[in-house]
Amino acid sequence: MVLVIQLLLLICLSKTKPAVSSANTLPGCQDSCGGVPIPYPFGIGRNCSMSEDFELSCNATNNNEFAPHMLGNIMILNISLSLGQARINSPVSYQCYNKTTKQVDNNTNWKFNLQDSPYRFDHKKNKFVVIGCDTLAYVNISDNKNFYLGGCVSGCYSPKSLIDGSCSGIGCCQTSIPKGTNQIDFWFDDNFNGSEVYNFSPCGYAMLIEEKGFTFNKDYITTDKLVDKNMSAVIDWAIGNTMCGIARTDKTSFACRSDNSICLNSSSGPGYLCNCKKGYQGNPYLEGGCRDIDECANQSQCFKPGKCHNLPGSYKCTCPFGWRNRSDNLRECELNLALLLGICAGIVGLSFLGLGTYVMLERRNLSKVKEKYFQQHGGWVLLEKIKSNQGFGFTIFTRQQIEEATKNFDSANIIGFGGHGTVYKGIIRDQIIAIKKCKIVDESKKKEFGKEMLILSQINHKNIVKLLGCCLEVEVPMLVYEFIPNGTLSDYIHKKQGSSISLANRLRIAQESAEALAYLHFSASPPIFHGDVKSTNILLDQNYTSKVSDFGASILVPTDEAQFVTLVQGTRGYLDPKYMQSCQLTNKSDVYSFGVVLLELLTRKPVIDVHAPEEERSLSCRFLLAMKEKKLQDLLDDEIKLEDDMEVIMTVAELAKECLNMKGEERPTMKEVAEELDRIRKIKQNPWGQEYHSKDKELLLGEVSHNIVIGHTDYFSMDKEAAESIAAGR
Repeated sequence: MVLVIQLLLLICLSKTKPAVSSANTLPGCQDSCGGVPIPYPFGIGRNCSMSEDFELSCNATNNNEFAPHMLGNIMILNISLSLGQARINSPVSYQCYNKTTKQVDNNTNWKFNLQDSPYRFDHKKNKFVVIGCDTLAYVNISDNKNFYLGGCVSGCYSPKSLIDGSCSGIGCCQTSIPKGTNQIDFWFDDNFNGSEVYNFSPCGYAMLIEEKGFTFNKDYITTDKLVDKNMSAVIDWAIGNTMCGIARTDKTSFACRSDNSICLNSSSGPGYLCNCKKGYQGNPYLEGGCRDIDECANQSQCFKPGKCHNLPGSYKCTCPFGWRNRSDNLRECELNLALLLGICAGIVGLSFLGLGTYVMLERRNLSKVKEKYFQQHGGWVLLEKIKSNQGFGFTIFTRQQIEEATKNFDSANIIGFGGHGTVYKGIIRDQIIAIKKCKIVDESKKKEFGKEMLILSQINHKNIVKLLGCCLEVEVPMLVYEFIPNGTLSDYIHKKQGSSISLANRLRIAQESAEALAYLHFSASPPIFHGDVKSTNILLDQNYTSKVSDFGASILVPTDEAQFVTLVQGTRGYLDPKYMQSCQLTNKSDVYSFGVVLLELLTRKPVIDVHAPEEERSLSCRFLLAMKEKKLQDLLDDEIKLEDDMEVIMTVAELAKECLNMKGEERPTMKEVAEELDRIRKIKQNPWGQEYHSKDKELLLGEVSHNIVIGHTDYFSMDKEAAESIAAGR
């Protein structure tokens, strides 16, 4: 057991290494004090510095923290070997007027004496600064040969005249110090004691500071925050009093010890400095102190595809096979054309052969895919119809035509996003068109798509966007419509808030849209249910005539009632509640959605307000509640409330209320809605019509009035007496 313990102790002792000093200090010497690194030729304690001039002490400060000190009491903040500089603590001298004793309290014990040392104050980085509104301070300067007396006066009448960052004499002034300065002290002029300005400027200050680290602040004038504060100043240092040429002759005293060091003459006075050569870093005052820099650690040294190789004091970039270093920039590589030309010549022939084969196969595959999609979507049926009917205004576009028209579906050509696809603006044969790129197509409708295009293409109504053609060579067919330039009704209502929209224009747009939907329901063969009526699907042409668009959700009315059941689709806020419950789309579903559009025209409010309370988020719910509580005026757009047309507006509101009836069978048809809107417009256009409407509103809104309109299409073209006579007879 004893032998085992002894063996373990021997192993532990053999692995114990002596403490190694920092590479910037002599072995066994303290390498820092208070967090400040102490590089050689500086050192703490005897035999740790180059000479007594560079011997530092590690003393406690007023804050009970340790810091390095030079020449007894000058505290060092940091040391730079490469610049030959050190940053030192620079106390602020002050004088403050005591309004109680009417005396001046001051601290002017600022005096630095660097004579007979390798140190001097840097004349470029330091400034003598005076702060105060009634302050004059003098500075006494010496450079061993000459003595200088300078001063700086600072004044101001009130804090309002002070400017942060400005040290030009108002509250703050500064002056330079001469080159080679090694002794400075300064004092205040007693005649400038602050007795006239103590109420807003209690103190004056004088200091030698590093200009870069100082910015004047107005608070320095109005408070005493600079009292007992320390700033920083910069001192230069150098080795000896000779230049490099002479210093090198004495090998024993020459300070540049590292093999990879260079000697530089001091720019601030006699003496010299040592630096590491380019490509090396470390301490040039120590043997082996300058170490090679691994330039290749920086990945940007060599431009790709070059590879970096570190060399002593340098690096080089090598290029891979087929490349060579550029003659004008060895960090970059260029192709070795002479080498690659022969290789490329052999590859080109094979590449062309392979490419030709690939293109041929791809074209064949693409052609098969196009033909497959074309057939799936009923393209042959549609094509035969077009060929057999020369007057048939419908075109089957190729995929290439569509891609060229939209610049390969460039996002800059997007003019709208629908619930069923994206709409692009394009140009084909100098005609501006709108191309709808659908997201999905119902698998059950693929074979019937061509037939449906035949039907939709025959829709010809002035208030319905004309379907010009389609593209069937893609997985999801694309539809081509006439281009409508003035955007959507939604944009016109909501995004142009502040623009004027008269009641007459609103009624016109509503009637035109209603006539378009009535045409789809009653005149198209077979009838068509739109399925997604909303303000974004009503476009406005150059004359602001309404055009119903986006039949992405539309269905052709089937003969089999069971086929009415369809997947619920549409837009939140416009959806027929009964359709949501039964999944059965009817013509009354479009009526409900149109009723919501009427509300938008009356109120210019969003259909869904996500910021409103839950029970008021839906515009239709808010409207029905307002009608019930007879508070419709609170919901109306201010612009039409100012018009003297409240009876007309109430009539439109009642019509909207009928359209929003929860029982679909009790809603009017779109034909009845269109006729009612036509009648309301005529009332609006004829003053006597408004008067008559006021007399018997119930008659105009009721079934009797509706029968008059249906039975006598020229009712409003009659004179007033004839009209009243017919109404009375009914």
